[in-house]
Amino acid sequence: MDVQHIYEWLVEGAPGAANAADVMGTMAPQLRAAGVPLDRTEAFVRTLHPHIVGRSFVWKPDAATEVYEQSYSYLRSPEFLGSPVAEVFANGEYARHRLSKDAIAAAPAGRRPYLEKLATEGYTDFYAAPLKFRSGQVHAITFASRAESGFDDEHLAAFRRVMTPLARVGEILALSRTAVNLLNTYVGRNAGERILGGQIQRGDVEPIRAVIWFSDLRGFTALSGSVSPEELIRSLNELFECQVPAIEEHGGEVLKFIGDGLLAIFPIVAGGASIETLVEQALGAADDAFASFDALNARRDKGEPMAFGLALHVGEIVYGNIGGAGRLDFTAIGPAVNVASRLEGLTSTLGARIIASEEIAILTARPKEDLGEFELKGVGGKTRVFKLEPAPAAKG
Repeated sequence: MDVQHIYEWLVEGAPGAANAADVMGTMAPQLRAAGVPLDRTEAFVRTLHPHIVGRSFVWKPDAATEVYEQSYSYLRSPEFLGSPVAEVFANGEYARHRLSKDAIAAAPAGRRPYLEKLATEGYTDFYAAPLKFRSGQVHAITFASRAESGFDDEHLAAFRRVMTPLARVGEILALSRTAVNLLNTYVGRNAGERILGGQIQRGDVEPIRAVIWFSDLRGFTALSGSVSPEELIRSLNELFECQVPAIEEHGGEVLKFIGDGLLAIFPIVAGGASIETLVEQALGAADDAFASFDALNARRDKGEPMAFGLALHVGEIVYGNIGGAGRLDFTAIGPAVNVASRLEGLTSTLGARIIASEEIAILTARPKEDLGEFELKGVGGKTRVFKLEPAPAAKG
């Protein structure tokens, strides 16, 4: 059985395949064309991500490769622990399972439900192989057949032939994916794309116009002195969990956590949403964030309810790299950010959950209250301030 062309394609880095799904979608049909009775293959590659333990790439004939993200709880699930993939992860060795009734009955008890499921789907043979990365990590790929006789020794040799170059390609793609995951997690989606695109030198900055979100937990100093560090971190995480998903779901990007504060932007880009639309997106995010926050307070069984204030402003910012030669930060700075920060400081004294600048107020039809003009520290002249209220949460 000649799979040399598949081997050489993988050695060359799988040209023409832009991602792991493309690799699977090209390699599997070529194995079938070479004579392997392959009816399903799935690669499971772990990644470095705070919520996603890895991704599965599932190929079947006459269908596009499907991609599934798996949570950390998946690795503890009976479904995974009973699969041969768990066996491969544990020992780094190949695992072969015939799917006849007698073979399944002879398998370890914990494996039988998984193998019986494959058998009911018409598969007759199952082969799991380790994908060993140079880092020492072990990932896995599985092959299943519906052919009456399953895989023979020549078919298994074909799988083993392509395994090493497949692992190298998989590792390159996984490293790239990990870099994207980490950058998106720590600096934000848009900033991560810019950094990967080469915007990595100190002074690589760009002036942009954006709706600016600046929020802060009220009474943080008192809270930090009355609870343990662990409880304080838990409270901050709960606070940010109410805001971050809401901001991202409405098209914003979280740039920075500043102690108990959060800085986010809704950037204005050429050909993108209008400034009025972005303001409404920011306000929609505020509605969702405060609704989640109110639900959180309702669930809290001790202590005073937490509260946070939010300021919205729109203006020019400088977006990019600042810092020392060997330690940079991708952030947004400028007078408009300073205005947003100072406005947020008024939320407590003025008894408002949302404070908006005049620039924001004139761009929304939402009811608003003119609170007058205020002098803001570090901001020349007086700034007119408006109070907005989150939209009432929908009753379920």
